[in-house]
Amino acid sequence: LSFFFPPPKITVALFSIQDRDSGENGRMVCSIQDDVPFMLKPSVENFYRLVTEGELDREIRAEYNITITVTDLGTPRLKTEQNITVLVSDVNDNAPAFTQTAYTLFVQENNGPALHIGSVSATDRDSGTNAQVTYSLLPPDDPHLPLTSLVSINADNGHLFALRSLDYEALQAFEFRVGATDRGSPALSSEALVRVVVVDDNDNSPFVLYPLQNGSAPCTELVPRAAEAGYLVTKVVAVDGDSGQNAWLSFQLLKATEPGLFSVWAHNGEVRTARRLSERDAAKHRLVVLVKDNGEPPLSATVTLHVLLVDGFSQPYLPLPEAAPDQAQADLLTIYLVIALASVSSLFLFSVLLFVVVRLCRRDRAASGGRCSVPEDRFPGHLGDISGTRTLSQSYQYEDCLREGSGTSEFKFLNSIMPNHHGAVNDVEEKSNFVKGFGFNLKSVEFSENSG
Repeated sequence: LSFFFPPPKITVALFSIQDRDSGENGRMVCSIQDDVPFMLKPSVENFYRLVTEGELDREIRAEYNITITVTDLGTPRLKTEQNITVLVSDVNDNAPAFTQTAYTLFVQENNGPALHIGSVSATDRDSGTNAQVTYSLLPPDDPHLPLTSLVSINADNGHLFALRSLDYEALQAFEFRVGATDRGSPALSSEALVRVVVVDDNDNSPFVLYPLQNGSAPCTELVPRAAEAGYLVTKVVAVDGDSGQNAWLSFQLLKATEPGLFSVWAHNGEVRTARRLSERDAAKHRLVVLVKDNGEPPLSATVTLHVLLVDGFSQPYLPLPEAAPDQAQADLLTIYLVIALASVSSLFLFSVLLFVVVRLCRRDRAASGGRCSVPEDRFPGHLGDISGTRTLSQSYQYEDCLREGSGTSEFKFLNSIMPNHHGAVNDVEEKSNFVKGFGFNLKSVEFSENSG
């Protein structure tokens, strides 16, 4: 008998029993073992039905061997046994299950096309076509990931083949989902996550960031001659596009104009003086430094350094010939700016002085009737300068007086000294007022005789 997933109380088999004796010897009892999910139910006289007690699951147990025992009630009791085999048929009630929920696969970069990078596997607990599984790539979560150009999968066995060469520096890892579908009706499916990690290969040489090696004018490092041993001259800075030990860099001094004068630290690229400098050391030095990674096989690059020994950092540094014309033009422009500034300043000062002289002359002309100069006989002979320098040799004293009710100050000669020269006093007053107009506040001025 063969059944598929029957519900409870379903009749599996119908059979009848008989005994040729009569009376108590012909009465019979029918039974089965207790460890099976079935039971016997009497139907009409001497007829029994084998029915299920619960749901049957083929994936738990696909076959049952049932022993039916018939015993009479005579003395002695006689019995008969009959074996029945029940086969549970399959239905597609199980989806395929992957052996892992997530897979991590590793592939070396620069791989060849059609390289087998790993496999996925799924099983189905059903049987027949319900257990036959096919594999497929599911659409990636990232729509920009060109999955169909990176990998493919064998629909029958789940093998995964890289379709093109992978570059670690361009794509270090990517993820996608794989589906497994059975051939039942209706079909059931499941999925698993696959992560592909690209393993770095030592395919990049070190790249020097400083000093630049782009074919332009070399950079010159200045070192004072007073530098002690261990003085930091410069530092070579380099990077490597690889990862891990393929990107570990070491530095080594290959060539030097004067061996033993400079050294390079292997792990950080610092260039330092190996000893104290002396006057006998050459002024110009050329160093060649090797930068090497730790890959297998190792890749390397070289960098050239130029070092100039100077007496001190105050010593002017001569520019390279390519930069000399630009510096000369800058100096010439500075000279032009200085000359222009001096010319404008001189013109301004000359204009101010000319303005002051014109105003003074106009004041003198207004006070003396148009005369700008003081005649030689303006002062008495006993007040003249015997040296011919037109200065006064006598003592003149000015007082700062306030005119009553005017609120302004003026100068006047003391009457005891110059009683007869009121014209000169008027001139001095005019000039005093003119000076105050320019902001001067003179309290008193005294000219003393040169008495030695």
